[in-house]
Amino acid sequence: MQDNVRSFKLRDDGDIPNNQTYPVLVYHGIFHNNPNEIEGTFNRHGWQGSWSGDVHDYHHYHSNTHEVLGVRSGNGVIQVGGDAGERLTLNEGDVIVLPAGTGHMKIESSEDFEVVGAYPDGATYNMRRKDPGLRAQSLAEIRDVPMPATDPVYGNEGPLLRKWQNQDQR
Repeated sequence: MQDNVRSFKLRDDGDIPNNQTYPVLVYHGIFHNNPNEIEGTFNRHGWQGSWSGDVHDYHHYHSNTHEVLGVRSGNGVIQVGGDAGERLTLNEGDVIVLPAGTGHMKIESSEDFEVVGAYPDGATYNMRRKDPGLRAQSLAEIRDVPMPATDPVYGNEGPLLRKWQNQDQR
């Protein structure tokens, strides 16, 4: 099932920095038959500080940590990368890993749309929006976020480790 992972990078659009080192990862249908196992799987693999709910309907990002989102129920369209970014349709059982700095917002969703979010080692995330006054600080913080020790879905093996390992340039 590890083959069903899409990876892509997003450019800095001048407002949303995105991540210039690590790609976004989308695991399609990975929890399709067992969406209630998403949170436990993330937590078991060291992605903690979990919460469940909705995705904000405005562009935002976290400059101090990576984030994983798993769709527990419903479906939604999420825009990643800012205004010029990419729209992704996420369905129940899908997972997306957002490297630090990656802009994201919900465009639309079904009424039952619910995601589980978590962070490497339970990091406390900050909330950043388009703010030129914080840009230099945000870019520095993004560069300082280390590669996670584990993949949120597969643990000590998995696409995140393979696809991000050779990208770490700090």
